[in-house]
Amino acid sequence: MSGLIGRKMGMARVFDEQGRNLPVTVIAVGPCFVTQIKTVEKDGYSAIQLGFEDKKEKHVTKPEAGHFKNSQVAPKRVLREFRDVEEINSIKLGDKLTVDLFKEGDLVDIVGWSKGKGFQGVVKRHHFAGGPKTHGQSDRERAPGSLGQSSYPSRVYKGLRMAGRMGNDQVTFKKRRIIKILADKNIVFVHGSVPGPKSGLVLIRKMD
Repeated sequence: MSGLIGRKMGMARVFDEQGRNLPVTVIAVGPCFVTQIKTVEKDGYSAIQLGFEDKKEKHVTKPEAGHFKNSQVAPKRVLREFRDVEEINSIKLGDKLTVDLFKEGDLVDIVGWSKGKGFQGVVKRHHFAGGPKTHGQSDRERAPGSLGQSSYPSRVYKGLRMAGRMGNDQVTFKKRRIIKILADKNIVFVHGSVPGPKSGLVLIRKMD
């Protein structure tokens, strides 16, 4: 299996054998359950769909209930697919996957979603310097300035850096080393930071 689903619990620190202080991100990983197996013959590509975290029956739609009934798995809140699974033939519907998939010292890729900032101006979104504070521009400190020329091209170019929605983007941090694993609690300590807020959803994938 190439990865699992988890939630970011926060950051902490641990000390290695040399006594070095290492910043780590604590992630609650799994347990995940196989809810669907996709094949090239039937779906056009091969993948394993995993379910994470239980979902109340009253919040499950009829199509979702049928989907989970086929896999003999209790309804799950989060569903994600993992492609390029080498041992796909040995995996069965309903299989339970835990942190035993990883071991200490492994390098993994962490996929998360950055914090949403809402609508932001150019100073925060693109690190613009803003206008001068003198020469009659006391109210233009955080303004973007000129957006284009008047005579030509008489329009604003596509892709121009302007104010707009910021954050809530998918971000991948590569080559994060697993420092410690608490198998009995399904917790993984990953060296360094991980995208997203506390309790944010993350995907942990083995490196290719």
